[in-house]
Amino acid sequence: MKDLYALFRFSLAGLRVMVVATLVLGVAYPLLVTGVAQVALPWRADGSLVTATGAHTTDPDEAVGSSLLGQLVDDPGLFQPRPSAAGDGYDTLATYGSNYGPESPDLVAAVKERQAEIAEREGVSTGEVPPDAVTASGSGLDPHVSEAYAALQVPRVAAANGLTEDVVRRLVDEHTDGRTLGVLGEPRVDVLALNIAVTQAARD
Repeated sequence: MKDLYALFRFSLAGLRVMVVATLVLGVAYPLLVTGVAQVALPWRADGSLVTATGAHTTDPDEAVGSSLLGQLVDDPGLFQPRPSAAGDGYDTLATYGSNYGPESPDLVAAVKERQAEIAEREGVSTGEVPPDAVTASGSGLDPHVSEAYAALQVPRVAAANGLTEDVVRRLVDEHTDGRTLGVLGEPRVDVLALNIAVTQAARD
């Protein structure tokens, strides 16, 4: 009987600990963090959404995308993102890379195919196609392209939108982010924001 009573006491104590931990760590803490984030950084807390005017927003009804996530671009007259191995492409529910090694025959074949397609689309030789134009990112959701890939697309985008190449290059420069903390990574171009700017410039 004493053993049964002791077991009951230990079980009840464990249950109390679990309930308290659930309330503190599963309810109170997330609510606190969410509340602080909404006050301090509402744009980031709501997913870093971007409107069709390129402005940051906390209203998802006005959003055309997120500054954190790449997306497929259906319009051939706009800047194209890098390839994506996430699902059918930029699928946030299936984010991953191809997992192909550098000597994988499948990767080599895919790269050569992409090089040929991009070279034909941009009117250049395959040797002028930069690496990020033919390889997917590790997440498959990279929202940026390199300066080299953006520069390669300038003539096509300018012609398709009735803009001069100088105007489009200026837009590329305006939407190029520098190295993180000034030293990490390489300069990169925000494809979504750039395409919004190109569309607006073509309408003006």
